[in-house]
Amino acid sequence: MLFIVLPYDILQANNLINFLRGSRIEFGGWIDAGATFNPRQRDGFNGPVIFNDQANKFQLNQLNVFMRRPVVSTGDAWDFGGRFDFMFGTDAIFTQAFGVPTFDVNTGEPLKRSNWDLDLCCSSTRTYGIALPQTYLEVYAPIGNGLNVKLGHFYTPTGFETVPAPDNFFYSRAYTLNVGEPFTHTGLLANYNLSENWSIMGGAITGSAMGGWDGGWDKELGNWGGIAGFTWTSDNRNTILHLSGTYSETSTRSSEPWGFYNIVFQHRITPRTLLVLHHVYGHAGGVLLNNLKFTNVVKDAEWYSFITHLYYDLTSDLSVGVRGEWYRDVDGFRNPSPVRIAAATNVVDGRALSFAGDINRVTITPADYYAVTVGMNWKVAKTLKLKWEALKRLNIRPNIRYDRVEAYKAATYRPFNGHKDQILFSLDFLLPF
Repeated sequence: MLFIVLPYDILQANNLINFLRGSRIEFGGWIDAGATFNPRQRDGFNGPVIFNDQANKFQLNQLNVFMRRPVVSTGDAWDFGGRFDFMFGTDAIFTQAFGVPTFDVNTGEPLKRSNWDLDLCCSSTRTYGIALPQTYLEVYAPIGNGLNVKLGHFYTPTGFETVPAPDNFFYSRAYTLNVGEPFTHTGLLANYNLSENWSIMGGAITGSAMGGWDGGWDKELGNWGGIAGFTWTSDNRNTILHLSGTYSETSTRSSEPWGFYNIVFQHRITPRTLLVLHHVYGHAGGVLLNNLKFTNVVKDAEWYSFITHLYYDLTSDLSVGVRGEWYRDVDGFRNPSPVRIAAATNVVDGRALSFAGDINRVTITPADYYAVTVGMNWKVAKTLKLKWEALKRLNIRPNIRYDRVEAYKAATYRPFNGHKDQILFSLDFLLPF
């Protein structure tokens, strides 16, 4: 019987593989894990730094798997596709559709949060969770130069840094990504190439009580906003200028505006050297502020930042980089510390509780945040002569980061375990598959 069943199983497996190849359905993913040493913390959080927010602990940040059918975005034929991502790890809480916050940002009233991917698993661990950051359909329409449209839940096309670990040079992220701009959207997004140099995008976003940011599928679907932008690329492809932003009413209960814009300039100075300049400005109208400066004060809030990145390829397998950032939370609205505890807060029996820690530890105030990060990316397979195919894309990323905060027109602020600054030493490994 074995000699009958085994060939049949192999045939079925080959048929499945051939079907997937013929259908252009792809599977893939990555693992990102590491640890951050903080000399000023024995056991706790790295202040308002997120993603690698755990001090002196190992983190499995992202075990991300995806299924996709990429769309052929050229030619005269229609094409259809889509993508689904599943993420497990300590980064999940920052990637979930948390666009309906625990409390209404304008009134402070408790809200029923989205059911898309919040609280799917693992709250007892205080750090690990599951996120479903992308679930969308995509279509290419042979209209003019070609129109691409996404419909569903997808990563924001704005900004420079992003959530997926393989798309970033550093293990840590800038404050600007953390709290200055959205992670995801729910809605519709269209992209169109005007020419070889110019492309535009635009769409409608919903499901959020924070102006279209990080929306889900089952709440705030009556609140619609817009996203738009353009990208210019030079003839030699060495220079890219991108401008984009979002605008929406804050929620179905508030017509106050919520919007932001960002500008990203990239220039390849030499074939080995890349310079990136990034600026963000955000505004939220009529929000209720409770921080170390304001108590039950309703006013407009602003935040903005400037970031510089510089990267240099020493060899094809070893690159070095530096990132400098100034982020100003003008009114103490956007950057709580620790962010994880604030993000994991829910109202239970009339009380605000967070499974990630003591909510009374969370602080926020108007402040300027400064951060400088230096590090390298080392693709170790060639140097170490690793022959195993699965390890050929292994990337080791050591980082050193210095953070400092200065209160802005407010009392002294010390979110780094009672200090105004800190230094972090981190090391992570990233393995796409």
